[in-house]
Amino acid sequence: MASLLNSVPSIKLSNFSNNNPLRSSQISSPFCLSFSRRRLVVRATETDKEVKAQAPDKAPAAGGSSINQILGIKGAKQETDKWKIRVQLTKPVTWPPLVWGVVCGAAASGNFHWTPEDVAKSIVCMLMSGPFLTGYTQTINDWYDREIDAINEPYRPIPSGAISGQEVINQIWVLLLGGLGLAGILDVWAGHDFPTIFYLALGGSLLSYIYSAPPLKLKQNGWIGNFALGASYISLPWWAGQALFGTLTPDIIVLTLLYSVAGLGIAIVNDFKSIEGDRAMGLQSLPVAFGSEAAKWICVGAIDITQISVAGYLLGAGKPYYALALLGLIAPQVFFQFKYFLKDPVKYDVKYQASAQPFLILGLLVTALATSH
Repeated sequence: MASLLNSVPSIKLSNFSNNNPLRSSQISSPFCLSFSRRRLVVRATETDKEVKAQAPDKAPAAGGSSINQILGIKGAKQETDKWKIRVQLTKPVTWPPLVWGVVCGAAASGNFHWTPEDVAKSIVCMLMSGPFLTGYTQTINDWYDREIDAINEPYRPIPSGAISGQEVINQIWVLLLGGLGLAGILDVWAGHDFPTIFYLALGGSLLSYIYSAPPLKLKQNGWIGNFALGASYISLPWWAGQALFGTLTPDIIVLTLLYSVAGLGIAIVNDFKSIEGDRAMGLQSLPVAFGSEAAKWICVGAIDITQISVAGYLLGAGKPYYALALLGLIAPQVFFQFKYFLKDPVKYDVKYQASAQPFLILGLLVTALATSH
């Protein structure tokens, strides 16, 4: 860990205007990388064609919500305070699933006890998974999405120029290194001979980078990108929580990766609001590739069939009560899918997620408790 923290690369950002941060060109990546013996220099590439915000009708109403702003969701108030903008970029609304994943992993380990030390360990693991590494993921995603956001949501902090490119880059590095540092501390605290949590954090951070950044940019493919997102939100925090308090076993890895297919479905929900920009930028999200109507059913099918399959696994493993509990939690999700999501996935996306997802995450805990016994 010391060698990692002592060799933090220096970063420079050039040709980036605070007042006009969005430019596009034939070059697919907004960064060019040059390597020397001791340092990595990152510079913004100079571009030719300006991308202008083209959706004034999508701007939030005057006097938007301060709560929405701090959570990083639609309808946010336009803010000038840099620290509030920094928090907005980390999208705190996306932290709870990661925090819950740590809870599920701790529960699945069967070794968590309500002692001050175990509670403190879990809180540090939640900070690593949520504010730091999810914050890093969301910030770097917004950075690489700035051209799409100029079309879909031109009022967001980066395309609007509310925060400079250099400030965004600094935030990315602080969150990344802070998360990896906490991962190393947790490995030492847990007495690991092999730094399992650190490598999980490192692997998840790499996955986040290639999800958003050229040349791989996994999110360009609706299937691969959304599964990677689902695994990041369900599998990785679960693995971290279980490794912190117990042993990460192959059957748990398989089970959580299966659950990540449900995460793929959840990720598709967020693609409907970005169809216009995704199509303009050549991203093959599932609503773009298959059309909104087919993508709606792919989405709910991934969520529901996955959970039914897990319930079948629990039944076959001799856990009938847990299987029935999971099936009982699937029923309200199906109800809200028909009430909100299948009617209009753009208009009702927030209502649907607020109504249905609590039942999905409770199902995760039911599954975790089943595997711990």
